[in-house]
Amino acid sequence: MTEMCELKKRFAAGGYTLMLTNGREYLTSFERGVSPLVKLLDSGRDLRGWYAADKVAGKAAAALYVLLGVSSVYAATLSESALAMLRSRGTAVSYDNVVPYIVNRSGTGLCPMEEVSKDLSEPEDILAAVRRRLRGLTS
Repeated sequence: MTEMCELKKRFAAGGYTLMLTNGREYLTSFERGVSPLVKLLDSGRDLRGWYAADKVAGKAAAALYVLLGVSSVYAATLSESALAMLRSRGTAVSYDNVVPYIVNRSGTGLCPMEEVSKDLSEPEDILAAVRRRLRGLTS
């Protein structure tokens, strides 16, 4: 079984929001949003070549995956802009559902991270916008 197939199987069985693997080691999270990805970036951990499975991935998450250097991303739900970001950066991507954009938790509009990333194209710029937004959400 390929790493991605095994990852998707474990991801679904565990009910995680995020799971990454290099085929030998697994990193998991039940946290919602992009915070776990920002923490991984901040850790300095080398995840180049790893595989990721995500419950919901928008453009901001896609940019963070690009910065992390993962080789392949699976998302149960993926936004159109996330799909474009991953494909344009050469990251393999698979998904169950593609949606125009990720909605906020109340279902009334764009997810805050979709909002901050919508007019940006460079992953580094998106990361900076995500950090600003996360600081605003925790203040």
